[in-house]
Formats: sequence, C-alpha cells, structure tokens
Amino acid sequence: MSGVSIGEGRVTFDNVSRFYGEVLGVNRVTLAIPPGITSLVGPNGSGKTTLMNLMTGLVRPTRGEIRVLGIPPDDSEPLGRTVGYSTQFDAFPRGLTGFQVVASFLRLFGYDQTTCGRLAGAAIERLRMTDAADRKVAAYSKGMRQRIKLALAIAHDPQVLVLDEPLNGLDPLVRAETIALFRELAAQGKHVIVSSHVLHEVDQISDQVILLSNGYVVAEGQIQGVRGEIQEQPMQVLIRTNRSSALASRLFEFDHVVEARLEEGGAAVLIKTRDSGRFYRALNQLALDGIDIEGVMPVDDNVNSVYEYLIGGEGSR
Repeated sequence: MSGVSIGEGRVTFDNVSRFYGEVLGVNRVTLAIPPGITSLVGPNGSGKTTLMNLMTGLVRPTRGEIRVLGIPPDDSEPLGRTVGYSTQFDAFPRGLTGFQVVASFLRLFGYDQTTCGRLAGAAIERLRMTDAADRKVAAYSKGMRQRIKLALAIAHDPQVLVLDEPLNGLDPLVRAETIALFRELAAQGKHVIVSSHVLHEVDQISDQVILLSNGYVVAEGQIQGVRGEIQEQPMQVLIRTNRSSALASRLFEFDHVVEARLEEGGAAVLIKTRDSGRFYRALNQLALDGIDIEGVMPVDDNVNSVYEYLIGGEGSR
C-alpha cells in the first residue's frame, strides 16, 4: 500500500474512492483510524455514510484498499465478527419484539439459543431497554428503536463499532447515558466510529475527528490539531472588558489583527488575528497599560468553527 501501512490495530483506507455511476461518494481517502472515539463530521452528502458502508463491507471501493484491523471487507465472516454497525435507517423484521430482534441476529454467529438469549439480554440491559424488551419493535418510539439498533451493534462484542447518527432521537438523559457507554467501550480499547451533526457533543466525546466535505477528507486529528492544520486562517478570540471601544481601537494598531468588533452589547470584543503569539503578547501589554480585561476566551477550538473555516459555513447547516 502506498499511503498507509496495514496495521492490525487500525481501520485503514489507502487512496480509497467510491463512485455511484457519475456521482462521487468519497474520493482519494487515506486514513488510519486508531482505537477510541472517532467522529465523522460533515453535512448531508459529504461522504460520511459512504465511508461507513465501505468499512463495513456493504459497498466496495471503486479503487483503493481498506482493512479493518487487518481484515479486508471482502472477508465477510471475520469482518462480521469484528464489526458492529448501527445504520441511520430503521429496518426491523415485522412482528418481533426487541429481544427477538437481537437474539435472532445473534444466531447468525452460530450461537445456540441459550447463548443468544443471554447475550441479547445483556446488550439490551446495557442500553437500558430491559423493560421494553418484550414489546414489539413496531410500537417503539424513535429513541427506543435507536437503542435497539445500538444493542444489535454491541451484542456480539465487536472490536469496531460503526454508528451512523447514533444519538438521533434520544432524549437528553438517554443521550448522556449513551455517550457514557461509548466512552466505556473506547476505554476497553475498541474503535467507536460515530457520525453526528450535534457538533458540540462531538467536541465533548471525541478522541479524534474526521471532517468531510463533498466526498473528501478535509482535515483529521484532535480538535486542536485540526485547528493547527489551518493556521493560515485567522484565530478568533473573545475578550470581555468594560472598555470595549478603547480595546478595539488599540487592537487595530497591530497588523496581525484583521478584525475587531463589539459583541454582547458592547461588553466584549471579538477579534481575529493571524498571529496568536503576537496577539497575546500585545494583549498583555494593553493590560499593563491600564485596560481592564475581565476574560479571554478562544472561540474557534471546536468542531463547528473549524468546519466553518474549512468549508465556508456549510457545516452549520
């Protein structure tokens, strides 16, 4: 392979492209995803679901190579034991209870009926669905269906979890419990690969992020590291002070400050600077000169702001 080495402990893409006829799914993707929680971030059509379908073997690449902990997606039996996939779509057999759905799925792995029942019960309990396990899935709310899909994904104890929009439809309490489960699984050394549009939660839960736009990976890494990839873009800082106009006027004296505007009803100044080091040194001097500064807060060390920088605001939709 040319771009990445095939490591048994990672999910790797080497120059992978997938086209649907003339339509681009993803193009020239090269990644080596380590264990932990990795979030795929991007608007609809950016390539998140295609990337997930490729790593789970549901679609084949037009070109390039993929390995999931060393396993090619064409090798369906070991891949199926290694990967758990929760899609964003609901597709359950008609007339079955939540317990029956999970237990029936486990039969695909050759477990006997007793083992299927035990594993299904344990997975359903981890998603706090025991009370609804014997109710038909057709009567479930969206949030309950979401949790049963997650139970299906974890029931066979896979090393790689691929979860497409797993937090959709969950109320705040269940959402927090589900995030805690992701962290628990990641702490066990598993890969937890999620897609999400809830960008502030991506910030909170992710060990690393992969930002996608129009089928391309535009940045990857930790939030701060991704921010470092685009240092040519101005950094934004919010400064709270009781002398906002005076501070804004003084900051405009520095050539590295490209914008300064009043915010929060005049109680703060939002600045953009192309040189964070020089900016902070200048700010220290202004404080020594008598401008009272109540607080300084970087406002773009998060997925949403980084994504807006990279694709011109598309990620906020």
